Amino acid sequence: MASRPLSAALALVAGAAALVVPATTAEASAPGTKDVTAVLFEWTFDSVARACKDTLGPAGYGFVQVSPPQEHIQGGQWWTSYQPVSYKIAGRLGDRTSFANMVSACHSAGVKVVADSVINHMSSGSGTGTGGTSYTKYNYPGLYSSYDMDDCTSEINNYGNRANVQNCELVGLADLDTGEDYVRGKVAGYLNDLLSLGVDGFRIDAAKHMPAGDLADIKSRLSNPGVYWKQEAIYGAGEAVSPDEYAGNGDVQEFRYARSLKKVFNEENLAYLKNFGEGWGFMPSSRAAVFVDNHDTERNGETLNYKDGANYTLASVFMLAWPYGSPDVHSGYEWSDKDAGPPNGGAVNACYTDGWKCQHAWREISSMVGFRNTARGEAVTDWWDDGGDRIAFGRGSKAYVAINHEGSSLTRTFQTSLPAGDYCDVQSGKGVTVDGSGRFTATLGANTALALHTGARTCGGGSTDPGGPGTETGTSGASFGVNATTQLGQNIYVTGNQSALGNWNTGSALKLDPATYPVWKLDVNMPAGTTFEYKYIRKDASGNVTWESGANRTATVPSSGRVTLTSDVWRG
Repeated sequence: MASRPLSAALALVAGAAALVVPATTAEASAPGTKDVTAVLFEWTFDSVARACKDTLGPAGYGFVQVSPPQEHIQGGQWWTSYQPVSYKIAGRLGDRTSFANMVSACHSAGVKVVADSVINHMSSGSGTGTGGTSYTKYNYPGLYSSYDMDDCTSEINNYGNRANVQNCELVGLADLDTGEDYVRGKVAGYLNDLLSLGVDGFRIDAAKHMPAGDLADIKSRLSNPGVYWKQEAIYGAGEAVSPDEYAGNGDVQEFRYARSLKKVFNEENLAYLKNFGEGWGFMPSSRAAVFVDNHDTERNGETLNYKDGANYTLASVFMLAWPYGSPDVHSGYEWSDKDAGPPNGGAVNACYTDGWKCQHAWREISSMVGFRNTARGEAVTDWWDDGGDRIAFGRGSKAYVAINHEGSSLTRTFQTSLPAGDYCDVQSGKGVTVDGSGRFTATLGANTALALHTGARTCGGGSTDPGGPGTETGTSGASFGVNATTQLGQNIYVTGNQSALGNWNTGSALKLDPATYPVWKLDVNMPAGTTFEYKYIRKDASGNVTWESGANRTATVPSSGRVTLTSDVWRG
């Protein structure tokens, strides 16, 4: 593999997204029935603490992964977080106190904490760190000197040579000799310090650039040698170092999974996913950490990203429904400059504002966390596909999902193994009834999904409740209510696939009332029984239109009254 420009290469160094995988051994087992990790990329620790309480805990996430807490080089780019200069907790995302408070808050919400850990290398230059430490490339006072980094001081240039990959410098970063007892002791000391603050696991950045035996030795020195351990070891065909070598230490991020999802959702048929995972040559499920995208791959084009609309959203739905590996949900921010650091220095004042995407909170994604928790341990059953881009499958008697990745709606009767009764489609918030034979009939809009599980038998906000807000005697339709912040001159509108909603024409979209700002509301009349698709848009004074992200929303007008959609949140 040829060398890369520093900024682009650092994007790779910074490491893969967070993935927590429940392994077959205790060292990597998820807590209880929760194995989904929300990777809050470049969020401050204070913001992470709020997210654990407000969204992650209630949604059922088992873990949150935080960006590297250690002191690093100064600079606005995101990848400065991946050039450490000391092991003090003193980065742009918060100090030791805020980190400890975050861990405590997340634990109180039932969410465990994984720390992204940069232990392969130090910086590529000289200066003063974010915590005030002065350093040069090969001298980090009180920590390391040139003797700890003299194994190879040239840049990696041959991925077919093991020694070159594991001993030399990744894009010019000072490479630590993890074969030295002293270095291993210092690294273990840093990780033990994080453990003392309550951390539950580590993502090991750039693991492929350290021998698996070195990492095993470091792990053996920890106060909890069985702590959760997830390693970034990127698969490369024909390379000297294989991700499989690291499975003995803990979980390994399976990059082929995300690459393949992009190819299937962009170019191929969802029907091909029937044996996705080990049947595709991937590593064993019990050791695989999986993701749709991470902060590296969303920027380098290797995988899908938030800009891919329904392809991205539906791939996330599939990942969370499919029983292979343990999934990470990447949650980052908008970017056009691939090096740009986080908005507001990482402070998230509110989701869907200031460029924060908050994928972990999108209804289509967050609702599938509970689905996965309920379906845990159940095999795939009742597979159906049309040979193309429409699939459905169950998870034993616990859950069932259908995905319509076509440009037209799908109406059919689905066969499940679910117990008879009423369910809530957690994707749309509308009710579904399963008969005594395990069947139900439903219509899925273009590029939407439907998901049922035994943990959601009735719908909450967004349900088809004829007695909800906005109900008027003899009037049927929808009561819209979306939480959306705006700037001066901007307004929120709704449009959809019905004439009453403007038939997707932004010029005919309906303006919502900001009287209860930031919640914008509007009642719209539509015939009883109408199933419709809709999305919100933002218009400014000049008529410029911004669509919310994610797949089309769907709802059905009940037999009487209005469907209440007053819990919607703008998806930036």
